[in-house]
Amino acid sequence: MPSLRDKVPPHNDEAEQAALGAILLDNDAIDTALQYINASDFYATANQKVFQAILNLYNQGRQKADIITVVAELRQMGDLDAAGGPAHVASLTNVVPSSANIDHYAKLVQDCSLRRAMLRVSSEMNTNSFDESKESRMILEEAQQRIFELGENRQAFSFKSTKELVPAAIEMVEKLYHLKEAYTGIPSGFDDLDTLTSGFQNSELAIIGARPSMGKTALALTMASHITIKRKIPAAFFSLEMSDMALCLRLISSEARIESEKIRSGLLTPRDFGSITEAAGRIYEAPFYIVDTPGMKLLDLRSQARRLRSQHGVKIIFVDYLTLITSDNREIPRHEQIAEISRSLKGLARELDIPVVALSQLRRDAEGKQPNLADIRESGSIEQDADLVIFLHRERESDAKPGKETDGKTELIIAKQRNGPVGKIDITFLPRYAKFVPLSRERQ
Repeated sequence: MPSLRDKVPPHNDEAEQAALGAILLDNDAIDTALQYINASDFYATANQKVFQAILNLYNQGRQKADIITVVAELRQMGDLDAAGGPAHVASLTNVVPSSANIDHYAKLVQDCSLRRAMLRVSSEMNTNSFDESKESRMILEEAQQRIFELGENRQAFSFKSTKELVPAAIEMVEKLYHLKEAYTGIPSGFDDLDTLTSGFQNSELAIIGARPSMGKTALALTMASHITIKRKIPAAFFSLEMSDMALCLRLISSEARIESEKIRSGLLTPRDFGSITEAAGRIYEAPFYIVDTPGMKLLDLRSQARRLRSQHGVKIIFVDYLTLITSDNREIPRHEQIAEISRSLKGLARELDIPVVALSQLRRDAEGKQPNLADIRESGSIEQDADLVIFLHRERESDAKPGKETDGKTELIIAKQRNGPVGKIDITFLPRYAKFVPLSRERQ
């Protein structure tokens, strides 16, 4: 049978009073305390009111917080009685001899507050679980988001001087120098592109945009295969348009350099079959995870991404493609849904501290011309949220002059890069294998 203590939310009266007493003894202690706690972190109402009065005086900057000024502020707030009266405020300075341990007291208060917050999330999840009007996936997503927010909001703020930062920066530069790595991020496999971007960077949202049938999926799959097969970096590919089996066959065709038509028809030579077997072995060993869910909801994508990150150490996510994601709120206009999806993908990149690469359709107006940022379909928020925007531009086979085939030359246009230059690079599309290669390797 639960004891009475089990029914009382976690709190520490002594730590709360000690933290307040330390601040009243030394006003400078408030700066340390604010790194960890605010008024709502105190369990006792009286202590909440006293801390709020101290905070009011701190924000006004005109008077230091002591017994007299805090009592006066509480009286002006109309909270003196709720704070236990002048006697309670005066007694706080008797709890501690000095402010030396303010950080320890504040952390104890914070810890109890965090435990109470976790209990609230648990209680809400318990209540929602019995509410049949709510989807179970939505309940799970809300709980995950609340727990993540608890962790985010409890990070202590701090500052560092250049005396601390410079040695750490030099150490990082020295490490990169000895590693001889050309890029600080995850390399795409296209050296000219990676030279401009330094690879896909953690916490950033990258957008790859093009008109239909320009090769968005082929480019993303080419990059993902380089990352996972060549570099052995775990990656996830969310496919909302193609099945996982179709993607796998594309991978095999691309890696083995065997035409996809031959694979689908089964008209293979013994040499072809040997190449396919070798390619399949390399793909089999790659840390590549494909999520095949048409019409995937935004909350499901976030949930799966967190799971892949925590359980399989995924370091980059590809989404094919952005406008096929189903918003959690179908009642709002479509452009607002896309804005919500875009913001959520950017937030996911920051939450998981990995790059998120999302494919996006361009407007019909972009057909036959060099695309620009205004051509991104559905919502201007995609352009705003993205840290990196890359467009594919090439001549369609159907647009080629009679008797002349296109050579597969494709421009990758970096139209936006928040932390680097913009520019263009040329690559080559090999339609037989649905694969892109650097221009210098087009004859391979």
